[in-house]
Amino acid sequence: MAAQGNRKNRQFKIEPFKHPVKMDPKYGEKTWKVLEDAIHEINNHNASGLSFEELYRNAYNMVINKFGDQLYSGLEETIIKHLQFIERKVEAAQGESFLRELKLRWDHHNKSMQMIRDILMYMDRIYVKHQNKVPVHQLGLDKWRDVVVRNKKVRERLLTTLLDLVQKERTGEVIDRALMRSITMMLMDLGPVVYVEDFEKHFLAKASEFYQAEAQCYIGSSDCPDYLKKAEKRLGEEIERVVNYLDPSSEAHITKVVENELIGKQMRALVEMDNSGLVVLLEQAQYEDLARMYSLFKRLDEGLNMIRKIMGEHLKTAGTALVQDPESTKDPVDFVHRLLAMKDKYDRIIAVSFNNDKTFQNVLNHSFESFLNLSQRSPEYISLFMDDKLRKGLKGMSEDDIEGVLDKVMMLFRYLQEKDVFEKYYKQHLAKRLLSGRTTSDDAERSLLVKLKTECGYQFTSKLESMFTDIKTSRDTMLDFKAQDAAASTSASADLDLSVQVLTTGSWPTQTAPKCTLPREVDEACTRFKDFYLSTHSGRKLSWQTNMGNADIKMQWGDKKHELNVSTYHMCILLLFNEADRHSYQDILTATAIPAGDLKRALQSLALVKGRNVLKKEPMGKDISETDVFSFNEEFHNKLYKIKIATVSAQKESEPEKLETRHKVEEDRKPQIEAAIVRIMKSRRILDHNSIVTEVTRQLAPRFLPNPAVIKKRIESLLEREFLERDATDRKLYRYLA
Repeated sequence: MAAQGNRKNRQFKIEPFKHPVKMDPKYGEKTWKVLEDAIHEINNHNASGLSFEELYRNAYNMVINKFGDQLYSGLEETIIKHLQFIERKVEAAQGESFLRELKLRWDHHNKSMQMIRDILMYMDRIYVKHQNKVPVHQLGLDKWRDVVVRNKKVRERLLTTLLDLVQKERTGEVIDRALMRSITMMLMDLGPVVYVEDFEKHFLAKASEFYQAEAQCYIGSSDCPDYLKKAEKRLGEEIERVVNYLDPSSEAHITKVVENELIGKQMRALVEMDNSGLVVLLEQAQYEDLARMYSLFKRLDEGLNMIRKIMGEHLKTAGTALVQDPESTKDPVDFVHRLLAMKDKYDRIIAVSFNNDKTFQNVLNHSFESFLNLSQRSPEYISLFMDDKLRKGLKGMSEDDIEGVLDKVMMLFRYLQEKDVFEKYYKQHLAKRLLSGRTTSDDAERSLLVKLKTECGYQFTSKLESMFTDIKTSRDTMLDFKAQDAAASTSASADLDLSVQVLTTGSWPTQTAPKCTLPREVDEACTRFKDFYLSTHSGRKLSWQTNMGNADIKMQWGDKKHELNVSTYHMCILLLFNEADRHSYQDILTATAIPAGDLKRALQSLALVKGRNVLKKEPMGKDISETDVFSFNEEFHNKLYKIKIATVSAQKESEPEKLETRHKVEEDRKPQIEAAIVRIMKSRRILDHNSIVTEVTRQLAPRFLPNPAVIKKRIESLLEREFLERDATDRKLYRYLA
């Protein structure tokens, strides 16, 4: 144990040789000669007989024995000499064999340099690193670049050959893509700068020249869709070319050249091309061509802006023509149908061709809002369209289809700036539907009301909802009245079935109507109802709106029988003929007290409408005159038993009626503007005139756009009533008075 412990504690010391080892003075030269010969053999493809282990050891010894400089410089000189020989061989190759020879020599050089790098691995790891030299493999690449590729003749010939092959392929010839790929990869292996400087920038310049000339050729011989197809094809070809034999970094550059030459410089000419430009494509809804234009123009900074601008201008022009065309505005329902068809068309274009691009949807919305509000009739016509659909246009449709129609109409409603004008008309049309019982679907009516409420708030629909409540309450009231009236029935009341709808003043678009002289039986029934109603509702007042009523009356002469559905005015006129066969216009006017304008329209529908002419007019004519005489038409014939006789009137308002409605709307706006001013001033306390106008406009925009001049007048009115006062020093400032 002690002996083992002594061995463990014993220390060994390595000392240098007592006598220095003598190095052969020609060791470096001899060793390098061995390595040089081996490199020659490798370059000549005779490496099979070489001992790589021995060669590695020789290179190792040269480095550790301080012959690294000789080894590195000798290698560099040997590579250069060999590549000079290669360059002459490549230069001597003729025609198509030039690239093949270059590729073959490049492959051999690469393989040789890998072997040489393996032999000189120690030099690479130690000497090259410490002396900051170029590594062996990179040295081989650099010398290939400088001696072969950038030899003046080879360089020029290589570039010309590559560009010629690309040109041939562009013109439809088949080329050796694999060979092209090998050469371009060689250039990339030599460094991205070599690829760019020696090939890519010249390739892009040639491409620019080629496509510039081709664009001029295309633009002169093709229409817009064909041009776009050719441009798309060329763009695809260039991308395919990159995939097949160019570096991926070239894709962005070459596509930019094609985009600029074929699309960018020709954008204006393409979109404005006669008979095939953007406007024509939009008008004809050429989805595929528009999608192609969108895809190509999207590649350019201002491409989509140009499409948006021209589309917006076209929409405004087409829309303005539609809303200002006297023919298209004759029929309100057809007018709105055209608007919806136009909206559907462009919605589909945006969805299918423009990838649902929100910026295009914004252009569409802005354009529709712009031209739709050019016509003061738009709110009325949209309301009339809704009225038509809710009266008869929704029959046989599923719930989903009905919702679709209502959503489309609401879309147009959103574009209206004068929503309060629409409300005025909608209330009138809704009143007629409810009072005549001619709505096709209560669910549809309620659904539309919900949509309007969601869009504009409770205040917008509160009176409309009250109208529905009145109709329901009236039904219950009539049940009670009929029960009471039946108990005290007379022979006169048995022949008459009275139905009364009690409307809340303020909720309905009623107006003070001149009192019409009702037939005795009807007047007595109305009196009985009035007494009944006031007995259960003290403090209320009833006024009869005879202009809004209707009646079903039975007509019999000889063996002919019919049941007529007529207005209250028609009923008053027709019952006069139970007492006498002939009545003059003046007799009817005196007996009924119907306003002259309403009387003439009523007589027109009773005497001048074919199939509904239960009266005869003397003399014959298309208009009603105050000297006319009327008699019962015993020759009246209609296959139907039940006949509806509607009052002859324009579906849309006449000009005086339109002016009257407009005046009512303007009057209704005044308190709304004043309320907005007071709300704003109450919160701000002090504000200048322009700020008040801006804020009032912003607050009221969901209902209407107030005129600044009207706002100014309402401010003056509030000043007079001491809601506001002017600032003592600045007349443009207003103060709120609590």
